[in-house]
Formats: sequence, structure tokens, C-alpha cells
Amino acid sequence: MKPDLSAVKLCVFDAYGTLFDVHSAVGPHVQTLGAQAQSISMLWRQKQLEYTWLRSLMGRYVDFQQVTAQALSYALQAHAVSDATLEQRLLHSYNQLASYPEVAATLKQLREAGIATAILSNGSPAMLKAAVTYAQIGDLIDQVISVDDLAIYKPDPRVYQLALDSFGVAKQQVLFYSSNAWDVAGAVNFGFHVAWINRFSQPPEPLSHAPTLILDNLQQVIPALGV
Repeated sequence: MKPDLSAVKLCVFDAYGTLFDVHSAVGPHVQTLGAQAQSISMLWRQKQLEYTWLRSLMGRYVDFQQVTAQALSYALQAHAVSDATLEQRLLHSYNQLASYPEVAATLKQLREAGIATAILSNGSPAMLKAAVTYAQIGDLIDQVISVDDLAIYKPDPRVYQLALDSFGVAKQQVLFYSSNAWDVAGAVNFGFHVAWINRFSQPPEPLSHAPTLILDNLQQVIPALGV
């Protein structure tokens, strides 16, 4: 049965992994990193996420830029890579992530349909500004919302509340998009309509009810919204 999304007035997007390809940061440095490039990228992302959850639980918040740097440092050490210049270049590349190919067109269609758009992300304001600018989608996003003011990371329910407070809408008027299964579970638990952009055919996480939609890419949401 097709879900009823007629009440949706706001589309909220996770940033990293949903709009922006986090593994593209390693791309310009593959030749230098060699056969370890993919493994380093995967561990970098894994530790980045783990540190956000652990810091939230411990009450030891630092912003996402510092978390990202610490995660990269761990990943490089784990692969016996010691190169301070390369490390700084990798961190710089994280501000120039490739956006997925359907992102701009999807945002444009939502804008033309009169649906508000926002990013809700763990990213620090400076990181998100850099990513949005590099992807050239700033004119297609109404607001970029960071967890930084709260000093706690997703999937804490207070983070999802930020979207409601920013736009003055109700939960049933929001469609939240994420490619991260743990983030999907958090948003479902909060009470949003949720589209899981399951780009890599991952199994569901047994943490919540099923999301409203399970899709391969962002563009597939457009017919579901009827716009």
C-alpha cells in the first residue's frame, strides 16, 4: 500500500552518506595510499560514527570537525601510515566531497513543488557550509541545521526536534531522508516519515519500526510525494 505523504511540507536530509559521498574524500589520494585506500576510508567512517555515539553517551562533546580528524588519525595509525601532510590533505578533501548524481535535480524538483528543504546533520557549521558550497546546492536548501548548538549527536531525539523548531511544523509534515540505517532508526523512533535511501542494499537494523519508504536513491522519492 502506498504511504500517504500528502501532509509533507518539509523534506529534511541527512548530509554525510545521503547527499555527500563520504568515501570520495580518499579519491584524490588513492595513488598515495595504494591498496589500503578503501580500507582506510571504511575505518575512517566507522570510527567517525563510533566517536559521535561514544562522546554523546559520555557527555564529552567535541564538534564533528574534531571527531573527523581523530577518526582519520586512528585509521591511518591502524594502517601504519605516518604522513602529516597527507593527513591534512585528506581532512581538506572532506570539505570537498562529491554529491551523489541525483541530489541537485531532486532538490530542484522539491523546490519547484513548493516543499521546503533542510539539511539536519552531525556536521559542524563550517564543514556543512563547505560541503554545500562545493556541491553548489546552497540555493536549493532553505536551512542547514547542525547539532553543534545542542552539543549532542544523532540519533538523540533532541536533534530531530531541531527540524520542527526551525520550521514550526509537525512531525507528520516532515519526510526525513537518510542513507544511514542507524539514523533512519532514530528518525523513525522520533516519529518522522522516513525514506531510507539504501544505496548499497544493506539489511535493516532491528532498532525500530520499518521506515516509510526504502529506496535506492533520492530521485525515487519524487513519485512517492506526487510532485
